[in-house]
Amino acid sequence: MLVTVVLFAAGLVLICLGGDRLVDAAVAIARKIGIPQIVVGATIVSLGTTLPEILVSTTASFDGSAAIAAGNAFGSIICNTALIAGLTQTIRPTRKVETAPLLWRAGIFFGVIIVLEAVGLLRGAYGRPIGLLLLAMFVVYAVLNIVRAGSEGSEEEDSDVSEDGSLVKQLVILAVCAFLLYVGANLLVDNGILIAQAIGVPERVIAVTFIALGTSLPELVTSIVSMIKGFSNVGFGNILGANILNLLAVIGIPAAIVGIPLEASTYQTDIPLATLVMAILIVPILVRKKASRVQGILLLAIYAAYCVVSFV
Repeated sequence: MLVTVVLFAAGLVLICLGGDRLVDAAVAIARKIGIPQIVVGATIVSLGTTLPEILVSTTASFDGSAAIAAGNAFGSIICNTALIAGLTQTIRPTRKVETAPLLWRAGIFFGVIIVLEAVGLLRGAYGRPIGLLLLAMFVVYAVLNIVRAGSEGSEEEDSDVSEDGSLVKQLVILAVCAFLLYVGANLLVDNGILIAQAIGVPERVIAVTFIALGTSLPELVTSIVSMIKGFSNVGFGNILGANILNLLAVIGIPAAIVGIPLEASTYQTDIPLATLVMAILIVPILVRKKASRVQGILLLAIYAAYCVVSFV
C-alpha cells in the first residue's frame, strides 16, 4: 500500500509540473509565432492532451475492443466541456475571444458530430468508410490550422511568463510536458483505483470517478493552470481542439481499422448531450466574444445531472 500511495503522489506531482510548464511553453510559442493563444491551445496543446484518448482507442482497436472508442470519445467531450470548461468558466470566464479562429473550428465540430449522429441512427455503427472520412477530415483540419495560423491575428493577456529560448526549445518543452501529463495521469488513476478499492469504495463509484476522468486529466490540469496564470484562452482553445480531435482521431482511427459498433445509448444520449454542452459553451461566445459564469454554472449542473443519471 505504501508503494501505491507513493506512486499516486508521484502522479500528482508529474501532472502539476507538466501542466504548469506546458502552459508557459504554449504561451511562449503563441507569442513567437504571432498567433492567438486560443489557436495554439486548439492545435499543439490539444494534440498533446488528447494523446491518452488516441492511444486508448487505437490500442483497443488492435485488441478487438474498438467498441469502447465511441464511449471514450463522446464521454471525453462531455467531461471536457461540461465539467472542465464549466468549472473554469464559472471561476474565471474567458474574455476577449477572437471569433475568427473559433468560428470555423466550431463549424467543423458541429458538422462532424451531426454526421456521426445521423450515421449512428441509420446504421448503428461506424464502418471503415466513415473512419477514412474522419481521418481525411483530420488531415484537412491540420492543413487549415497551418494555412490560417498566420492570418488569425494575436491577442495579449497580462502575464509575467518568460519568453527565453528558441521556438524549437519551447516545442521540445511542450512535448516533454505533454508526456509528463500522460504518465502522471496514468499513475494517478491506476493507483487511485487501487487505493479506493483498498478502502472499500464500490466499483461503480470508481468507474464514474477515476476511470471516467482519467483520460481527461491532462485537459483538466492544463485548463486550471491556464486560468490561474491568466491565460484562459489557452485552456479554452485546448478544450475546443481536444473535442475536435476526439471526433476525428479518437473515433476515426479505430473506425478505419476495424469499424466501431455502437450501443444505443451512444446516439440516443451521449452524442446529443455532447452537442448540447458544446452549443452552450460556444454559441454565446460567438455572439458576445466572451464567456459568462452563467454558462459555467449551467454546464456544471448538466454534468452533475449526467453523473447522477449514469450512477442510478
